[in-house]
Amino acid sequence: MQKLRAVKRLVYIPFLSFKFIMSQYFKIGKFAASFGLGGELVLQHSLGKKTTLKGLEAVFIEAQQDNFMPYFIESTSIKSDTETYVKLEGINTKEAARILTPKEVWLEEADFNKHTQKSAPIAFLGFSIIDEEKDLGEIIEVIEQPHQILCTIMYKGKEALIPIHEASLIKIDKKNKKIFVELPDGLLEIYD
Repeated sequence: MQKLRAVKRLVYIPFLSFKFIMSQYFKIGKFAASFGLGGELVLQHSLGKKTTLKGLEAVFIEAQQDNFMPYFIESTSIKSDTETYVKLEGINTKEAARILTPKEVWLEEADFNKHTQKSAPIAFLGFSIIDEEKDLGEIIEVIEQPHQILCTIMYKGKEALIPIHEASLIKIDKKNKKIFVELPDGLLEIYD
């Protein structure tokens, strides 16, 4: 079962005249293991396709809650459909790489959109779930299961799990980032 999460974070950039920039980070997987003696890591990801992450400058690791630390990429290569070898700047030994395992790996929104296959469940992060024309909330986490996808939303101040499967899905509007569903009676009442 793979969990994927999105987090919005205000970032203070001092040289931009005290302006704040809203950055949104998306969890794409984790560093599952170190590889070799030179500090390479194995990134297990849910991007929905084989990828070398070409053009990606940095990945982010959550140092503290909602506080993301950038790690700059030196090189990458494909291991499998769901795994990529990653060499990070400054991580030059197996011991240094092991410190980063099994840490979750996050991308900024623009990089996430660039490297995610559009049909992968992880691509639903940031979409709104609509039930009977009522916007229930934005998807902040996707949990892949064999016969359905569970989407976490904030509903009335609480995290709510919304199942998406063949029987509940009406349509997906990718342009407007909306997923239309028909939820079973009483499902949302447990969150009241």
